[in-house]
Amino acid sequence: MAEFTEIPVLDLAPLIRGEDTTSLAAAFAKAYGETGFSYVINHGVPNKLRQAVFAVSKDFHRLAFAKKKLIALNSNHRGYIAINTSTDVNSELAEVTKPNQSASFMMMREDAKTDPEVYLSGPNQWPANPQFRQTCEAYADAMTQLGRSLLELALDAIDVSDKTILKAFEIPTIWLRLLYYPPQPPHAPEDLYGSAPHTDFGCLTLLAQDDVGGLQVQTPAGHWIDVPPREDAFIVNVGDMLHRMSNGKLRSTPHRVINTTGRDRYSVPFFFDPHVSASIAPLPGTGESKFDSINFGEFLKSELEAGYEAHQANQTDL
Repeated sequence: MAEFTEIPVLDLAPLIRGEDTTSLAAAFAKAYGETGFSYVINHGVPNKLRQAVFAVSKDFHRLAFAKKKLIALNSNHRGYIAINTSTDVNSELAEVTKPNQSASFMMMREDAKTDPEVYLSGPNQWPANPQFRQTCEAYADAMTQLGRSLLELALDAIDVSDKTILKAFEIPTIWLRLLYYPPQPPHAPEDLYGSAPHTDFGCLTLLAQDDVGGLQVQTPAGHWIDVPPREDAFIVNVGDMLHRMSNGKLRSTPHRVINTTGRDRYSVPFFFDPHVSASIAPLPGTGESKFDSINFGEFLKSELEAGYEAHQANQTDL
């Protein structure tokens, strides 16, 4: 794998305008075949909407803990995740024994009710402020649309002509996470992270950062490079499921967050994934299969039960 020293930039204007994307698909294949990350610009999501979601995130995290605890993370993975309650225990990149130093609000697809046959289905939990819900839903809708466009571009990038897999994304699994990272102590242990080294387990991650920074990506040689914030761009990376679907052609790259700036850090990752019933395997046309087929919902269940206290408690209750 080629070593890299910076994150490439992809201009999505042709994709958003409905123009020819042949050159863009080739650039996507190079960026995600070598780096696994890129900045995407001219993405079509209004900056006003991005600013609004950061504003409601900051308002939420400033609430008293007692109010946030009223909507604590439930078994459907929706609600408030307090600091020191999630740990990347499945990380193969570092020995992780300490919880991530972040707090967050998690929104997923808004289902009218919980379907016991569909893992993680159900309604979201919302704070009392109606503007919070309106903003999060508008942002999630815009990011879902962008996620669909990027997924189709990814399939073109790896020369997949059979687009049957897109049916698995007609009712996608989406995750909107409003993250807050407090400043880490100046003399914190080396194994204390805002977010411990990991790869994302889904398909596509679309990240908005504030101006603080702290995200780092690991190169093939094991070096960590900074990913400076850009207000005009989202940082998009490939997760483990798209790596598997592409038969390894698209990289799921390790990354971490360390906030040593002395400032509060806010970020808004959006994860675009298939329905939990989807079978994930190398797609036709990607060559001899390097991976077995897995059920996405079963995979998610094992990941969440390992990493979150809320899911561990539910596992015990059963």
